[in-house]
Amino acid sequence: MFLDFFYELRDEGVPVGIQEWLTLMDGMAKGLHGSSLNHFYNLSRACLIKSETYFDAFDRAFLKVFEGVEGALDIEDELQQWLSDPKNFEGLTDEQREMLERLSGDELMQKLFERLAEQTERHDGGGKWVGTGGHSPFGHGGEHPTGIRIGGPAKSRSAMKVAEERRYKDYRTDQTLDLRQTKVALRRLRQLTRTGPATELDLDETVDETCRNAGEIELVFRPERKNDVRLLLLMDVGGTMDPFYEPVSRLLTALHEERGLRDFKAYYFHNCPYELLGKTARLLRREALPTGDLLRTLGARWKVMIVGDAAMHPAELMEPYGNIDPRKTAESTGIAWLHRIADHFDRCVWMNPELPQIWGEYQTVEVIRKIFPMYHLSTDGIAEAVQTLIGAKAVN
Repeated sequence: MFLDFFYELRDEGVPVGIQEWLTLMDGMAKGLHGSSLNHFYNLSRACLIKSETYFDAFDRAFLKVFEGVEGALDIEDELQQWLSDPKNFEGLTDEQREMLERLSGDELMQKLFERLAEQTERHDGGGKWVGTGGHSPFGHGGEHPTGIRIGGPAKSRSAMKVAEERRYKDYRTDQTLDLRQTKVALRRLRQLTRTGPATELDLDETVDETCRNAGEIELVFRPERKNDVRLLLLMDVGGTMDPFYEPVSRLLTALHEERGLRDFKAYYFHNCPYELLGKTARLLRREALPTGDLLRTLGARWKVMIVGDAAMHPAELMEPYGNIDPRKTAESTGIAWLHRIADHFDRCVWMNPELPQIWGEYQTVEVIRKIFPMYHLSTDGIAEAVQTLIGAKAVN
């Protein structure tokens, strides 16, 4: 569709060059279009039009290509105003909560589109329309055992879908403060084996062999001892992980500086490692790597460390098409991917930055703890996780 737009502009006589088009693509990659057709119109006109003389031609081309196209999750300015300044909500009684209908993800999305088509004004504190407070499954600031959050901050971490542009931020790899204890905890992440050419002098064997040769010196060499650990790090990013940006960045920095590892790879996911992983947080939304390809590439001897709070709506783990991003519709469940990871690799651990005292408050945490050994993202927790990854073969 975008290439059609480019050629339609040229057909209308608009002088659009490669430089202007790349500027537009760069702006979209940075999210300046806001996942809205109206915002994309303004962005593309600003990037592609050099003179107001071409405004009419631009509008004709835009209409031909995008007429009838409506972003499935466009949130217009009017709706944003409805969702601003939320009203106070006292919460549901136990009886009201029991009466709420629990819908699947597909049913929720269908009903959301129906509500948006019918709704004409702001609503607060209700149980049907898109608004704030109340127990409607659409909007924010209220209480519902499931639903689609639109705008506003996360409250109880129970949303089945989140209808907003998700922009993730890479964890840092250049942290210099508070790293010493993390590095010390990771120091045991070593399995020393002798591989490669025999270039190191084996003094004990040299002495023994010399004695056996009646004093004639016989030099004996052996392969050098090297760390044989290959580590795969999978990191939850965005949403409820934002408060833990610093400790995860320290961990990532320490692993990048752990030169003794034979190999190290790091990828991003959001809430649950589904069918796609991002080499960077930005690529998680655009050019992600299929998880299946990664499993086929890496052998079972790779150690796996997964970092995340494991707190999400149960549908993200248990239901097909459960990804919290409604634009991603893979049939495989989140828990199926977790089992594939656990079954493929010999040793895996899960690092949780939340305090262990509150792990029991989330159903999904308990489910994930049955698949992976879970440790707190602290100095002691990292040391325990490393011991689990290395096992009896650990070498100081």
